[in-house]
Amino acid sequence: MPGPDDQRLSEIEYHLHREDPRFADALDAGRPRRPREYRPGRAWLLLATALAVLGAGLFLAHGLLIATGLVMAGIAAELLDPHRHGRPDRHLPPRSWPRSWPR
Repeated sequence: MPGPDDQRLSEIEYHLHREDPRFADALDAGRPRRPREYRPGRAWLLLATALAVLGAGLFLAHGLLIATGLVMAGIAAELLDPHRHGRPDRHLPPRSWPRSWPR
C-alpha cells in the first residue's frame, strides 16, 4: 500500500525530470551527472565572446566595443559564480516608519 511519502517522492521525481531531464536520466541510470546549475558551458562561451569583443575594441580603439566587452565579461563572471544564489541580498529593504510617529 503506497503511503504519503511515495506520493511526495514521485512528485519530486516528476519536477526533477521536468527541470533537468538529463540529470534525472543520469540518476536513473546510476551514473550521476552535475545538475544544470553547475554546468557553466554557456557562461564560458559568453566569457570567450566578451574577451574577443574587448580585444577588438582595444585593437580598433573603439569605446563602445570596449564597454560592451567589459559588460559582457561582468555578466559572464557572475554566471560562473557557483554560489550566486546562496548569497544574501546586499541591499536591505527600507525600514518602515515607527508606529509612534507624532501627528
